[in-house]
Amino acid sequence: TNRPAPVKEQREEIGALVRVFPVSREERPVVVHGTGTVQAKQQAGIVPQVSGRVTYLAPNLVAGGFFTKGELLLGIEDVDYRLAVERARAAVSKAEYDLAREEGNARVARQEWESLALDKEGQEPNPLVLYEPQLRNARANLASAKAALEQAQLDLKRTKIRAPFDCIVRSEEVDVGQYVRAGNQVAMVSGTTTAEVIVPLPLDEAAWLKIPTQAGKSNGSKAVVSRGLGGRVYEWTGRVVRSLGDIDPTSRMARLVVAIDDPYNLKKQASADRPALAIGMFVEAALYGESLSGVFVIPRSALRENDQVWLMGEDGRLRTRQVEVLRIEKNDVVVEKGLQEGERLVLTNLSGAAEGMRLRALEAEEASS
Repeated sequence: TNRPAPVKEQREEIGALVRVFPVSREERPVVVHGTGTVQAKQQAGIVPQVSGRVTYLAPNLVAGGFFTKGELLLGIEDVDYRLAVERARAAVSKAEYDLAREEGNARVARQEWESLALDKEGQEPNPLVLYEPQLRNARANLASAKAALEQAQLDLKRTKIRAPFDCIVRSEEVDVGQYVRAGNQVAMVSGTTTAEVIVPLPLDEAAWLKIPTQAGKSNGSKAVVSRGLGGRVYEWTGRVVRSLGDIDPTSRMARLVVAIDDPYNLKKQASADRPALAIGMFVEAALYGESLSGVFVIPRSALRENDQVWLMGEDGRLRTRQVEVLRIEKNDVVVEKGLQEGERLVLTNLSGAAEGMRLRALEAEEASS
């Protein structure tokens, strides 16, 4: 009973410790992310136009072999076709002889008609007398013989099958000694100059990008295609070249086409340690649209429900504010209105947070530790 009463102490409210992020206006390029599968821009089936036995097969005519445009793929036995050319040449010579003979006959007939002076009496000669039908027939026979010679020469040329463009062999079903028939496919090749990636995107995301409406008329948005392999991430640069022009009925997405040059690193300036962008590879794509000026870029975790953010006021109190979100990206949120230069954004999640709650900013040293 003689002990002194304890002194009541007023505890100071020090506030919750939070991480803050100072906001500032900046210029931000719009980056739209998507995924897609690599496919060939050019693809063709190798189909002989003439029949015959295969006498030559290029060593690279195997799955995975590379060819340049015009390089010989395979050769078909050409003896029959060379003989056909000789026969056609002989037919042309005979037709030329027949035409020359009929022209001579026509000249003689004209001279005889004129010598009889029948034309002075107003009589018209019969066309058969002047060999006019015979001349037309001889000229037609010569034209037909020349066309047959061109066809025979063309068939002879077609016994050598060459690469239609720079390509890689996808599959082949032919060997030396095999008899191939015209119209039957013997190989499948895909172009190596350019690869394409089909990237599905929501319509509101595609609206940020520049998409050419006509091929080659304008440059589309820049694109970077990436794929992680063996613990490393490899990148290929390309451009949006067109849209497929329809909306996928299942996903309701637009499908854009990204073109990448030299996917197989065949050019001299290509990186030697970069793997080939092979057909069928699943890749990620970053598409770069227009730049946004004077916007605030904040961490995505800082955006609260109903497009609200928490701010630490000058008095150290918590303030909530509605912001106008322009777009939400993978890790960031682009805010157009609702923030001021230099304001401090609260990043820490607080349980029971309320307007006016006292806060204490985490110092840089503490944050780094």
